[in-house]
Amino acid sequence: MTTIRKLAKTLALAFSLGCALGAGSSAFAQNDKMSPIAIPAQPDAIVLNTGALPGATVQESWHSQYGSVFARNVTVATLTPFLPDPAKASGAAVIVAPGGGFRTLSMNNEGWDVAKALAAKGVAAFVLKYRLVQTPADMAGFERSMAAMFSGAAKPPVQRDPAVEYAAQIADARAAFALVRARAKGWHVDPDRVGMVGFSAGAMLTLATALHAPDAKPAFIATIYGPLAPVTAPSDAPPLFVALAADDPLFGNGGFGLIDSWRSVKRPVEFHLYEQGGHGFGMYPKTTTSTGWFDDYARWLAMHGYLQAKG
Repeated sequence: MTTIRKLAKTLALAFSLGCALGAGSSAFAQNDKMSPIAIPAQPDAIVLNTGALPGATVQESWHSQYGSVFARNVTVATLTPFLPDPAKASGAAVIVAPGGGFRTLSMNNEGWDVAKALAAKGVAAFVLKYRLVQTPADMAGFERSMAAMFSGAAKPPVQRDPAVEYAAQIADARAAFALVRARAKGWHVDPDRVGMVGFSAGAMLTLATALHAPDAKPAFIATIYGPLAPVTAPSDAPPLFVALAADDPLFGNGGFGLIDSWRSVKRPVEFHLYEQGGHGFGMYPKTTTSTGWFDDYARWLAMHGYLQAKG
C-alpha cells in the first residue's frame, strides 16, 4: 500500500481529464465533454453523521459526461437506499462506493445503476456519496489542477498510511455501515450480512474499510477495477470478489498481489480477469466480456448464499 497516493493521482487524472478509459464506443466519445448541471434532487439521500469536510471552501457541484452524471467537491457524505421488494428481499445488503479518483464520483455508472441492479436481485443497496478532495469550482480550473497534480505524480510517491490518507472517506464508510445496521429492521436487512462493493477509487476505499475500519466488519467485499497491490490480509478477511480488465491502463499490468494476499491466509477470493474492457466500464453496455462482471458478481453472491433469505 506504499504507492497508494500515486495510484490516487493516476486515477484522478484519468477521470478528471475525461479519458474515456471504460467507454470506447463512438457514442461515448461524442459525450466526453464535461458539462456542468444542476445538482439532481436526491430525496432519499440520508446525511451521515461525519460532518462537513474540514477546511472545505468549495461547495458540491455536478457535471455530465459519457451520458452519466458525476458529483464533485462533496463536503457532506450521504447514503441513498435502494431497497428490494420485501417479498424477494434476501436480507443481504451492499454499500456501493463509486469511483472517480477521490476527486469525482461516477454516480450513475458506478452508483445508482449498480444499486438498482442489486435491488432487482433482492439485495438492499446503499450508494455512498463520500467526501472528496477539494478541487477548483470551475471546470477549466478543475482540469488545470488535475494536470498540475499529475505532473507531480512523476515524483517518487510519499509513503503514507491509507488509514490516514483516506481518513475522511473511511469515516464515511464506517458511518454507512453503522447506519445500515441501526436501521436494519426497518430496511429488512440482516446486520451480519452487510457487504461493500467499490469501483476504482471506490475499490480502494472498500479495501481500506475492510483493512482499517475494524468496527465496519463488512461480511463480504468486491473491488471492481481497483489496484491489485499486495496487502497484509487478516486471518478473518471477508470473502473477496475482484474484477479487472487485462487492458486496464491503470492496473492491468501490476501483478496479482491482492489475490495472493487473500490466498496466503486461506480466505475466499474470486478473481475475474477479462481480456478487454479498459478502466471504468461499470454498468456501461459494451461488446467486451467485462460487461458480464455484474452477472458474475451476482452468481458469486448466490454461491455464498446472499441472494437467498436465511432459513
